[in-house]
Amino acid sequence: MLFTASDTDAANCFMSYRAQIDALETNIARAVFGKRDVICRCLVALFASEHLLLEDVPGVGKTLIGQAIAKSISGKFHRIQFTPDLLPADIVGSNIYNSKTQEFDLSKGPIFTNILLADEINRTTPRTQSAMLEAMNEQQVSIDGTTSSLPKPFMVIATENPMEYEGTYPLPESQLDRFLLRLSVGYPDRENEMNVLRTHQVARPIDTLEPVLSCEQVADIQRAVSRIRVDDAINRYILDIVDATRRCDELLVGVSTRGAIALSRAAQAQAMLENRNFVIPDDVKSLVVPVLSHRVMSKSFSHGDQRRSAEALIDRIVETVDVPV
Repeated sequence: MLFTASDTDAANCFMSYRAQIDALETNIARAVFGKRDVICRCLVALFASEHLLLEDVPGVGKTLIGQAIAKSISGKFHRIQFTPDLLPADIVGSNIYNSKTQEFDLSKGPIFTNILLADEINRTTPRTQSAMLEAMNEQQVSIDGTTSSLPKPFMVIATENPMEYEGTYPLPESQLDRFLLRLSVGYPDRENEMNVLRTHQVARPIDTLEPVLSCEQVADIQRAVSRIRVDDAINRYILDIVDATRRCDELLVGVSTRGAIALSRAAQAQAMLENRNFVIPDDVKSLVVPVLSHRVMSKSFSHGDQRRSAEALIDRIVETVDVPV
């Protein structure tokens, strides 16, 4: 149990979180077949109040996952199809002169939402990509010197195809660092792919999804995650892993302090999903690769094998670090 028997109110509160998380996971799985591990990792990003990068080949359900999460929460959802001619103002909005009032009115862009699906984010220019940095880091945007807060919760789910480079702009390191997790969806197994074929011959399951959580409930779970206990032994374990990446001869740039914070936040959310009010080493170890592999820069990896090599190297580094008992 997460709380002691004497703490009845807290225990009841946690049980309600557990029921809400289960309902959300089940609802998403109605549209995304056979990807429970991926769904759980997506919920780690959501409940940690962070952002998610889905990187995989076309047609495996990256956009579908983003839509399923958004439709399962009764908040605002916007989707932006990133293209080379997309401008920063198309994302954040702009001030438009009103001839009647002779004043400038703020026309809010699609970033003013709870869940933003940034489809094929690497198909727009770095200048436009950078328009999202402030929003992802501070949950606010600045337009003509005026700062406006974004709705809460706020989450960016971005997708990109790692196999096609023509007409794309690789995400700058500063933007990659804003994503808590980078995940692959992968192909479904035979049985689940058969279920996909059967259900899509009748209708798209995504079209029938209804919200199961409100924005307020999601925000409550996010606040509860921030109260998950992280012992100093776990903090030292995280810093040992981070330090090992900085001392690795194969890496030009190791994990930053922001990366260490991200790993700690992800581990807290993982503990919540595992029905605990404290983080254990396995929470950290299970998340090291998706949280840290996109935050390092190698001396020798080519663009084509950067991801696979980085993940394998992070895996090897973690095995050299002593796990706290």
